[in-house]
Amino acid sequence: MSGFPEFMRNSSNAIAVHQKSEGVEGYVFDGIDGSQIVIFQCTMGGVSKEHVHDFDEYFVVIQGEYTLGIEGRKIKLTAGQEYHIPKGTPHDGVFTAGTRTMNAFGGKRAGRKYKVAR
Repeated sequence: MSGFPEFMRNSSNAIAVHQKSEGVEGYVFDGIDGSQIVIFQCTMGGVSKEHVHDFDEYFVVIQGEYTLGIEGRKIKLTAGQEYHIPKGTPHDGVFTAGTRTMNAFGGKRAGRKYKVAR
């Protein structure tokens, strides 16, 4: 499989452009407890600049390669590999074209591109 199924890429769940790196599509799903799951699909290689969250992050690489920069180390993750980033930990990343990840956040990480009526 080379991409997420269409039902997961519904435009109602698309994240705002300013909340992701160039060349990355993202879709957000909200938990009742305020947590979020975000799927990312990279249409080209790129960089996620150093940033920090006020909540934990867990992610798994589904396809491609993501090199995580954390605590002075560079950790290359490929399909099937996962990583937990504790809240307050500065991190960055480099991803290749075609990379897909599923990220879980212990708080609100992403806002939608469009307002959704409920």
